[in-house]
Amino acid sequence: MSFRDLREFIAALEAKGDLVRVKAEVDPDQEITIIQHKVLAAGGPALLFENVKGSPYRLVSNLYGTPERVAMVFGRPPAEIGKEMAGLAEELMPPTASRIWKNRSTIRKVFSSRMKTVRSGPVLDTKAEPANLNQLPVLKCWPLDGGPFFTLPLVHTADPETGGGNLGIYRMQRYDDVSTGMHWQIEKGGGFHFKKAVELGQPLPISVVLGGPPALTFAAIAPLPEGIDERLLAALMLGRPLEVLHRNSTGHRVSSQAEFLIEGSVAAGDEQHEGPFGDHLGHYSHSADFPVFRVDRVLARKDAIYPATVVGKPPQEDFYIGNALQEMCVPLLKIMRPAVVDLWSYAETGFHPLAAMAVKQRYGKEALKHALGILGEGQLSLTKVLMVVDDDVDVRDFYAVSRALREHLDPTDGLHLLAPTAQDTLDFTGPAINFGSRLLLLANQGKNSPLRPAPPPPPKSAEVHPGIRAMRAFGEGVLMVQVFKGWNRDEIQKSLEGHPVAKQYILHVVVSDDVDIHDDMMVLWGWFTRFDPYMDIHPAKREMCGNKLVMHFPLLIDATWKEGYRKPVEFDPAIEQRVNDNWESYGINL
Repeated sequence: MSFRDLREFIAALEAKGDLVRVKAEVDPDQEITIIQHKVLAAGGPALLFENVKGSPYRLVSNLYGTPERVAMVFGRPPAEIGKEMAGLAEELMPPTASRIWKNRSTIRKVFSSRMKTVRSGPVLDTKAEPANLNQLPVLKCWPLDGGPFFTLPLVHTADPETGGGNLGIYRMQRYDDVSTGMHWQIEKGGGFHFKKAVELGQPLPISVVLGGPPALTFAAIAPLPEGIDERLLAALMLGRPLEVLHRNSTGHRVSSQAEFLIEGSVAAGDEQHEGPFGDHLGHYSHSADFPVFRVDRVLARKDAIYPATVVGKPPQEDFYIGNALQEMCVPLLKIMRPAVVDLWSYAETGFHPLAAMAVKQRYGKEALKHALGILGEGQLSLTKVLMVVDDDVDVRDFYAVSRALREHLDPTDGLHLLAPTAQDTLDFTGPAINFGSRLLLLANQGKNSPLRPAPPPPPKSAEVHPGIRAMRAFGEGVLMVQVFKGWNRDEIQKSLEGHPVAKQYILHVVVSDDVDIHDDMMVLWGWFTRFDPYMDIHPAKREMCGNKLVMHFPLLIDATWKEGYRKPVEFDPAIEQRVNDNWESYGINL
C-alpha cells in the first residue's frame, strides 16, 4: 500500500493501534523531545500532539520510529525495490522485444515514476497568508539549541540554469515571523544550486513542503547521485505519478498533498549566525553563518498537521529510515561496481563516520580501487572511516568486520590515511568546520595477509593502569578502554603495549567515562563520532619504508571527548522530571 499523503499514513497507523493522540498540553520547548525519546526507546507508537503550547496546529512525531512503520512506507522490503531496478537495467542491456515484454510490469512502474501537474490540491485549502512562522509548533529540541528548528522540512530548489530539481531535508532555525536559517551542508544539492545562483547574481527561490506523501520524505533523505530529482524516487515508491502544483510565485512544482507550503528565497550576502543544534551525531553541531531564508508566504491545508522529528544519540527515527534506504540502494551500487558484494554505513555512528565494504577481488589490490571510488561518490565521499573486507564477511556485523581486521589488516600496506580532506559539516573533530581526514583500512586476504590468532580475553583494568576505568574486547581485534578524567595518554599507551595480553589487540580504542563500553551501540557512537584519524591515531611505532610512513600495531585511537569538541546532548533535568511526573496525563502506555 502506498500513502497519498501524511493523513492516510496517520489513519493507517491509528487503525493498527500504532498511534496515540496526546490531548494534554505539551510544550514544543524540549518537552516533546523527551516524550518522543522515551517512546521511541520503548518501541512505542507514533505521537499526534493535539494541544501544542503557543500554536493552533497539531504536531505529529515518531512516525518512523520502528522498522515496521518504515516498511509500511515502502510497501515491500526496500531491497526488493533496488533489486527490481537493478535487474531491469541488466535485463534490458541490450533491449529486445522479448526482454521488454518479460519486464513489462517493472517498466510500467518506471514510466509511472513521474510528476503529474494538477490544478488544485489540499494545500490550497486556505488563502495564502503573509508569513507568520511563530504560529507553527516548531521544536526546540535540546537545552543548548540556538532556538526552535524545523526538523522535517522538505526543501525544494531548482538549478538556475537547467531547471533540474532537488529535494533535501536541511534543518531550518526559526529566527522570527518571516525568516529562518538554511543549513546547507557540503555535498548537498540545494547548496550547489545556491552557489550557482550567487555566481549568476540572482536570488534562489525556495519552496519548503511540510508533510505530503511519506515517500517524499524518504526520497528527500536518499543519497541519490547529484542531478537526479528525488521526487521521481518518491513516485517510484508510490507506484504512481506524484501529483504536483505549478507555483507561479517560485516556478516550482510542489506536492499538492502538503500540509504546509512555505515560499521565499535566499540571496547572496544575506547571512546570519545559525545554531548550535543537537544533531544526529549526538552532539551539538557547529554554530556558524549560513544563508537566511526570507519567507514571503505560507499556505496550509485545513486543520494542517505539522510533522517533526527529533535527532540525538542513536537510535532515533533516522536510524531506521537510513538503514532501509541503504537496503534499497545497495543493489544499484553493485551495478556500477560488480566486485562490491555489500556496503554498509553504520547508523550507530551517524552513518558518515563509519562504513564497511565487502569486495570480491579478481586481482591483487582490486579492493583499493573500489575503496577510492566509493570515497569519491556523492555523500559517500564524506565517509570518515572505510573498512574493506573480503566477500565472505558480513559487513553489517561489526564483530565479523573486527575479526577480518585482526586476521588480515597489514600495517605496511593496509592503512591509508588521507589528510587534509573535506569533512561532513556536522563532524566536529577536524581542525575547522567542513575539514578533517579519512582512514581507509584494507583487510582483504593477500600474499602478505598476517592471519593473526585471536587474542585471549582482556586483563582486568587494575592490572594495566590505575587511569583505566574499564576494558572489554569489542570483537576480536579491538580492545575498548574506558578512562577516568585527567588520563595520561603516554602512560596508558605504554602500559597497554607492555601488557602481554593487551598488546595482542591491534587496536586500543580509548573512550571517555560517559560512554558505556558494555553497550555495543554506544561503543560505536562514542568511538567514531569523537576522533579525527589524522590527529588521534597513535601507533606503537612509526617507520619510513621508502616513501611510505608505516604505523605499527597496536594503534591507540584517542576517541575521548576533548576540549574544543562540541558538547554531547543531554536532557534538561528539570524538564525531564516534569515529563516523568506528568506521564499519565499523556495517555501513552509503554
